[in-house]
This record gives sequence, structure tokens and C-alpha cells, in this order.
Amino acid sequence: MKTKKNPLDKKTLDRMDAWWRAANYLNIGQIYLLANPLLREPLKVEHIKPRLLGHWGTSPGLNLIYVHLNRLIKRDDLDVVYMAGPGHGGPALIANVWLEGTYSEYYPEITRDEKGMLKLFRQFSTPGGVPSHVSAPTPGSIHEGGELGYVLVHAFGAAFDNPNLIVAAVIGDGEAETGPLEGSWKGIKFLNAARDGAVLPILHLNGYKISGPTVWGRADDKEIAKFLEGHGYEAMFVEGTVPAKVHQQFAATLEKALAKIRAIQQKARKRGGTKQRPVWPAIVLRTLKGWTGPKVVDGLQIEGTFRAHQVPVSEVRTKPAHLKILEKWLKSYRPEELFDEHGRLRAELAELAPTGPRRMGANPHANGGSLRVPLALPDYTQYAVKFEHRAAERMESTRVLGLFLRDIFKKNAKQANFRLFCPDETNSNRLGAVFDVTDRCSTGRVIPRDDHVSAEGRVMEVLSEHCCQGWLEGYILTGRHGLFATYEAFAMVVDSMAMQHSKWLEECRKLPWRKPVPSLNYLLTSTCWRNDHNGFSHQGPGFIDNIVTKKPAVVRVYLPPDANCLLSVADHCLRSVSYLNLIVIDKQPQLQWLSLDEARAHCTRGAGVWNWCSHEPERPEVILACAGDIATLETVAAAALLREFAPELRFRVVNVVDLMTLCCVDHHPHGMTHADFNELFTTDKHVIFAFHGYPGVVHQLIHGRANTNRFHARGFIEEGTTTTPFDMVVLNKMSRVHLCLDILHYLPHAIPHAKELTDRCHAFLAKHRAYVTEHFEDLPEVNNWVWKEPGEKR
Repeated sequence: MKTKKNPLDKKTLDRMDAWWRAANYLNIGQIYLLANPLLREPLKVEHIKPRLLGHWGTSPGLNLIYVHLNRLIKRDDLDVVYMAGPGHGGPALIANVWLEGTYSEYYPEITRDEKGMLKLFRQFSTPGGVPSHVSAPTPGSIHEGGELGYVLVHAFGAAFDNPNLIVAAVIGDGEAETGPLEGSWKGIKFLNAARDGAVLPILHLNGYKISGPTVWGRADDKEIAKFLEGHGYEAMFVEGTVPAKVHQQFAATLEKALAKIRAIQQKARKRGGTKQRPVWPAIVLRTLKGWTGPKVVDGLQIEGTFRAHQVPVSEVRTKPAHLKILEKWLKSYRPEELFDEHGRLRAELAELAPTGPRRMGANPHANGGSLRVPLALPDYTQYAVKFEHRAAERMESTRVLGLFLRDIFKKNAKQANFRLFCPDETNSNRLGAVFDVTDRCSTGRVIPRDDHVSAEGRVMEVLSEHCCQGWLEGYILTGRHGLFATYEAFAMVVDSMAMQHSKWLEECRKLPWRKPVPSLNYLLTSTCWRNDHNGFSHQGPGFIDNIVTKKPAVVRVYLPPDANCLLSVADHCLRSVSYLNLIVIDKQPQLQWLSLDEARAHCTRGAGVWNWCSHEPERPEVILACAGDIATLETVAAAALLREFAPELRFRVVNVVDLMTLCCVDHHPHGMTHADFNELFTTDKHVIFAFHGYPGVVHQLIHGRANTNRFHARGFIEEGTTTTPFDMVVLNKMSRVHLCLDILHYLPHAIPHAKELTDRCHAFLAKHRAYVTEHFEDLPEVNNWVWKEPGEKR
């Protein structure tokens, strides 16, 4: 369909401009006013908030986009989600969802009249109110934008497997400078027009950040067009300062962009796929920063400069001239033409909004829990590892999980609501069984030597942790399910994204209308202890530190020691909602400790005594505790040494699979009561705790327990290099030998021949050092160690 140069007739143009003016007016009211919302009397100091907070500069452009999207949603019955990338765009989106009526449906006390308008103004950026971002309390939002850089990745995640959805992703030119945003344009290369929705990037250039020019704001159209073309987009430009002209330009351009999207999708769906990746539209909108705001204040230019970024007239309570400027500015929108005598948006303007769930504030995809369909999970017990002798054979635990994931793909193929996100490491992480039933997703050219690559693939491999995390966030916030698997050290690339997502979930828990969404599930493999081949750069367990500090209501951390525990934990996490679930286990072959029934019971408890490797555990002299697969190996091996060389010592082995059970019950929902904690760890015995991550995490979690100075945590202490697996635990003083030395140190009188055993331990460490230096591998008695019951021969 050919687009008219000026598609808006005068009546439509006037009404759309009036809506835009109303939204702009509401933006300013939210920033400044605590009384007199419709200026029914001259503006006075007492009508002004004592603290002026908020951001005006980006709002006029956001409001313009909103009203134009509304027109086409209503005309063509489109399914559209609006994502506002500019960080402090909150007042713009709040204004528009109030105008369309959605806000009052979610918050009945914020009525659609003068009284409700005043409450809307008073709550903005005030104690007990709403923040300045497009945050969780904002209807229609699944992207806060407080931390810049993620609007495109969230948009693509939302569009995957949502064939009728269009995501309008507004990118601020400040946000466009961030690394994550710069890396997220490539999402277009994973978008399958035959099965996915569409993402329409709208690069909103107003030229400035807080106090300086933006990179893209100073680039000319030719440079921007080349950049976007290189990423697979056709750039469409809109620029102007005269509202009527910009309305017409933007209306024509938006029509053209959406028509192109429809044509791409129709062609792909008619053919049943795409043979060549299409060129998708992207709009570049250039408008003034703080457009329609004060042009000059105190002799300084405001509109079109960085000074319009936040509060353009800031001293209205102390300078009468500023108060007059604000009053004139507010009156320039002619509120008497926009709102009736009751403060309601005039009926002819209200008609511009779509109705029901087609309103962007009420779109169900922006409240993804309302669309959530639980995953159909296979019975994980069918993948259980069976053994005749405990801890006698080694197996790659994550390879077993791969079989479980493969069948999750199979059982949910029709629903199409599960994806695996991984930075080019699916096979490396031993999850390759998924390629029995699906491929790596790519809409690029596929050549014969490729391995399981197609546009229909559901494994999202891209060497960007930001893209993986962001796509998954967008995917689950729109009601679907997924898993993010990555090397442990590089999970820290998304530390801040995880923090932001946890904050979102925390806020959603306070909002009854926000329905629970599927949990964000992490699988960290290639851990610090077994990245001996990659070296120090690949050795870092700090993502655990980040997660455990978040609000207890939304975070869980699991350290399964073997395959059967991993299956139990994974099944639980994939059924859960509204959590960040962190699972940490290595991919290398490891001994299998527990039968399926034992593993299921152990994971249900979260922590427990392993009687089979303890010695007289009912009356221990010391506790050997462990959390993590390698920590468990070293602890059980230490128990074997103690049984052999110190048979008189009574000790209890405690394994922790749910890390948060260490917390006090009033600190975390999974925390143990003091009685249960003391039942495991006693109240007075030394606890030698081998931990997967940094030792300080253990001390942090047990804060508030009895006599915590008796806990002695061993873990990763930043000693790493390219070396052997056992040398890693030796360097970090968490080896079975070091655990025995700790016992000899803290209980010198419990073992009669302690001096002899101490010398023996040091001799073994010297032997180890000499052997690995000469042979480049661990000692045979370490490499070949398996668990044996006393007197057992194998």
C-alpha cells in the first residue's frame, strides 16, 4: 500500500496534536505541581513541589510516538507493545496510559478527572509514589530503562515466538552509546519473520545527554543510514521543529514502516520460511530536546540544548520570574481545550485511544504472567543416573541435563514457549542432546558445513552475554520459559542486568495486578575449579556473590553435587515463577554420589547429613561441610583420609545443595530455623566448610547463627592459572589435604598422632607439586580416586 505524503486530514491532525499537548502537559504537571492541576487560578509558589525531580527532555518525543502508534493500532487492529529506552521516560508513559484509561483501571484511586490528575501529579517521584522510570508500576511496561542499554534486547526477546506482536523500541541517543545497545542491533539476524513478531527500532535523536552532545546526535543521516544498513535495517528519517509538519512526516513514515513489516511477514509465512534475511525498517526521529518547552531562561537557551534534559526551570519556588515562565509554559498547551470542566480528557480526544487489550497500557504481553502457560515437563526420573557402587564412576552431569532439556523442547514444540540461550557454548557445556530435536537459530545464510543451524532453531547462540540475558528477560516477561547457560566467569558480564531484573521482580510482588512470570534460570558451568585449561581469566565464581545480596523473596542459589541432584533442581526451577534461579555445576566428568531417591530427598531438604561418608555422625567432634561439586569431592575425599588415618576422630559430613538454607529463616524463605541449623552444625563444634565460591559468602549467609567464629570457610581465593584440576584446589587451599590440615589445626588434641599426620599432609603436597611440575597431570591416586567403604576393594 502506497503511503500518502500527508496522511492526516485536518481533523485527525488537530486531534492527535491535542492528545500530544495533553500528554506534554501531564508530563510537566508530574514534575512540578502538587496543587492547582488545571491552572484554574494563577500559579503560586504553594502549588509547586518542594523537590523538583524528573526528566522533561525526552518526553515530547515519547509522547509523539505514542499517539501515532495509537492511530495505527486502532485503524489496523495491531498488537503493539511500547518499550521506552530513554532512562527517565516515566512521566511520558504514565501520562499516556492515564489518558487512554488503563492507569485508572489498575489504580482506581487515580481517577480520570481533576481529582485523579492531582493524585497523578502528587505521586510522581515523591515518597510513597512512583519513580521516574517506566518501572514495574507503569501499566504497559516490561522495560524500565533505568539502566540504559537494554531496550532492543528486551524487544527482541518479547518478539520471539509472538508472531502477531509488534514491539516499538524507542532508543534514546544517549542509550545508543552504551555497549549493550551497540551490540544488540544484531538481534535482527535471529528474528524469523515466519514465526516471530517484529521489532521496530525508533532511534530518537534529540542531540544531548545530561550535559554534552551525543555521538549519534552529531552524526549526519548518511552515516546513520550506513550503520543501520550494515546491521540489516532500512533507515527512515523524520526531522523537524514545527509540530504539524512533524506529525505528518512521522505518520507517513510509521505507516511505511509498518507496511514493510507486514509485507516481510506475509511473504515469509506464505513461503513457510525465509530463504534470505529480509531488510527490516528502522525509524530515526530527530526532534529538539525539551521540544515545546521554555526556549530561554535567565538568558540561556533551554529548548534544543542539554539544559532541557531534566527540570528546565528549576528555581520556581524562589524566583518569581521562573514561576511566570512555568505558568506560561503550562498554559501554552491550552489545557482548557484538552480537558472538560471535570478535568476529564475531552471525548473527541479520548476516541483516539484503542480499546480493551489493544491499548498499549493494557496489552497482555506487557503483563506476561497473564499469558503464561506452564511448561510441559517430562518425568525427570527417567534420566536418573543408576549405579551399583556409590561414587565409583565419573559422568558429565550436564550431559544428563541435556537429555532432559531435549525432551522439554519435544514436549513443548506445539506451544513454542521454551528456548535455550547460550553464548556459543551449548556443546561445550555438554547440552548438545538438544540438537537431536532443534537447531541453532540463525536467519543468515546456511552452508553445508554448518552444524545444526537453521532459521527454525530454538537454541539462541550469540557470543554476547548481554544479548542472551536480555533476550531471555524479554521472553519470560512476556510469559514464556527459558534457560541461560554460560561459563561461570562470564556470567559476571551481566551482573548489573541480573540486579535490575531482581529489582523488577521485587517491585512486581507489590502489585496484585502483575501476574507471576516464569523464573529466569541460570546454569553456570565451566566453573572456576575446572577451568584449569583456560586459565585465570576463566576462573571467577563471583556471580554467586551478586545474587545472594538481592531481595530474598526473588533469589535462589543451588549447588547440586551430581547429576541426580541437578535433575531434581532443574525440574524445580523450571516449574517456578518470579525468581532468579542460579544453578552452578561443572560440565567435566565427576563422581555420582546419590541415588535418585536420595537426591530428591536431599534437594527437598536443601541441606543434610551424608551419613555414609561420616564417622559416628550422631556425636561429632567436628563438622565437614560442603557446597558445590568440587567442594563436595574434596570434602568426601578428606573424609576418606580421616577414616583411614584418624579412625578415632568422630565427624559429620554436611552437604548443602540449596545455598540459601544457610540463612536464618527470617532472612530468606528457604532459611533454616535455628533449631534445624543447630541440628546439622551443632552449636559449639568447629565447622570446616568447603565452598564453591568466595569464602566470604558463607560467613555472610550464616550471620546471626550461634557462635559463627567456629565456621572456617575454604573456597576460591583468586589463586588461578593454567594448571591441573587438583592443583587448582591446592592453590586455593581447599584440597582434601588442606581440609585435613584445618582439622588438625583446630582440634590439635582430638587426634593423638596429629604431628605425624600434619607432616604426612605436607609431604603429600610437596609430592603433588613435584609431580604436576614434571608430568603436567595430577597424581594417579588423585586422578583415580573413588569412594570406598572401609575394607572395600575394587
